[in-house]
Amino acid sequence: QVQLVKSGGDLVQPGGSLRLSCVVSGFSLDYYAAGWFRQAPGQERENIACINSTDRSTYYADSVNGRFTISRDNGKNTVYLQMNNLKPEDTAVYYCAARLDSLSVFEYWGQGTQVTVSS
Repeated sequence: QVQLVKSGGDLVQPGGSLRLSCVVSGFSLDYYAAGWFRQAPGQERENIACINSTDRSTYYADSVNGRFTISRDNGKNTVYLQMNNLKPEDTAVYYCAARLDSLSVFEYWGQGTQVTVSS
């Protein structure tokens, strides 16, 4: 089971920050890559960040690179997404997901949480 916990309010002003936490239960994240996705109304789901379990290498979509940071704490079985300098175009439902490092398909998904960036 993957539970998504949001630190901060649902509504953030442009330029603000928010941290999302993804707490995993039922399996160990030790051998799983983790990713963050988002989906805005009328748009396809976008993979915005990933972090591997082995070397903790990361991937960021161009749209968030330099503003968002993905990290993980395997001891807490938790993955984080720190979002800084938020923009209105970051408004979307955010999801965390996990997959075995050896696979390309994300098999475990969190429930999603709304992030709205607006003044």
